[in-house]
Amino acid sequence: MINGIIFDFDGLILNTETILYEALNAIFTDHGSELPVSKWQEQIGTHTGFSPFSYLEELTGHRVDHQELEARLESDLHSRLLKEKARPGVEDYLKTAKELGLKLGLASSSNYEWVSKYLKNLNLLHYFDCIRTAEDVEAVKPDPALYIQAAKCLGLQTAECLVFEDSANGAIAAKHAGARCVIVPNDITQDLDFCPVDYRLDSMADKALEAVLEIVKAKDK
Repeated sequence: MINGIIFDFDGLILNTETILYEALNAIFTDHGSELPVSKWQEQIGTHTGFSPFSYLEELTGHRVDHQELEARLESDLHSRLLKEKARPGVEDYLKTAKELGLKLGLASSSNYEWVSKYLKNLNLLHYFDCIRTAEDVEAVKPDPALYIQAAKCLGLQTAECLVFEDSANGAIAAKHAGARCVIVPNDITQDLDFCPVDYRLDSMADKALEAVLEIVKAKDK
């Protein structure tokens, strides 16, 4: 029985991963280099300690002003994200979940300030009964703690929850937590190797939530 839905944030609700890659690569390009997509994919859905500007120095053999580039990146990224809409179908899923009486949670490896700021900008924050972020756990995805904590906050067992994810690390976290998982990859994550999941969508706009719930429930029979 599915009694709750838990969403990831980055790359699933808002396509931050693609936009951040584009903003970072613009800086690399200005320094005569390029950030490989494969390198960026390694960072998605988790914290690896990767320093893009140290990596830029490795590629170019020249020192760069990290503080200056961080400021440029933050300004460019914020400007781009404020203009961005939620991925197609996201709000329809949130509305439908509420209409069906399902509890709604969010579990993100990012910090609460980041998540809440852009959820407010999208006017989606009010949909969620519970939000768990990096500050709430000792280890982020692919560790399952975020999904375990989000389910607990909703008053549910993870087995009662359906997770929507866009990243391989996120899918691993969801399945290891004992939840069902549907993946909705974006342009950056679509070619990643995912663990076995319950269903894959190219976009939430492609299939109504009720139909996805029926597909996932059918696997239990």
